[in-house]
Amino acid sequence: MASPAPISFEFFPPKTDEQRATLEAALPKLKALAPEYVSCTFGAGGSTLSYTPETIRHLREEHGLDAAPHLSCMGGTRAEIRELLDRYTRMGCRRIVALRGDLPSGMASYGDFRYASDLVAFIRGECGDRFHIEVACYPEVHPQSDDAHADLRHFRTKVEAGANGAITQYFYNPDAYFRFVDAARRAGIGVPIVPGIMPIANFSQLKRFSDLCGAEIPRWLGKRLHAYGDDVESIREFAADVVADLCDRLVAGGAPGLHFYTLNRARATLAVIERMRR
Repeated sequence: MASPAPISFEFFPPKTDEQRATLEAALPKLKALAPEYVSCTFGAGGSTLSYTPETIRHLREEHGLDAAPHLSCMGGTRAEIRELLDRYTRMGCRRIVALRGDLPSGMASYGDFRYASDLVAFIRGECGDRFHIEVACYPEVHPQSDDAHADLRHFRTKVEAGANGAITQYFYNPDAYFRFVDAARRAGIGVPIVPGIMPIANFSQLKRFSDLCGAEIPRWLGKRLHAYGDDVESIREFAADVVADLCDRLVAGGAPGLHFYTLNRARATLAVIERMRR
């Protein structure tokens, strides 16, 4: 089984024995798909700073995966970020996903960096070209942006600060991606823009995520998923077909790769890739 385009996977750092067992069960299945790299999300603030580096070490040393840490500037100091960069350098990491992130609960200060572009510029200043830096972008507009034009300007600022590529928020309307890429090119943004893909295993969970991040679930898709009620297997089969078709259309239209948000599980992602045209 192989994808017709380069693929990468996102994981989150497990914090409990149950979460670690879930990730360990998924890793061999996903590794068999030969991802270009995998990434691990960032827990900002306090003791959670240790979870991402430890997960990156585990993915690299014990599973042989090219693992890229996420770095978030929210609540972090220059000294903390510098220490993490040094740690990732010693691990042999060559790729970083640099994000603004959300202000951790209970934290009143943004930290030393306010925007992802500031973090990208800091990484470049500290490390030169040591890291390939990915940033986030939003085909359906960031929920906190004033408008699509402002959102595109913020994206361009991150690229001008030194980003090498971008991963999009997930979406289910391929036209949103293609129109966004066209707008980015007109704005002088030339870096690869890889679509983020969210396989669907649980509709209520997806709706909750989408409400938080501003991703649109098309009305027809929501109505179809809702109609299955508690029929989990039918939801999985239908959703895998829908997302595989989305991936096929993106690849056919020139997307340079696919970045899957796995939620540390293999089944839904495997179902999509199995259905893609090869």
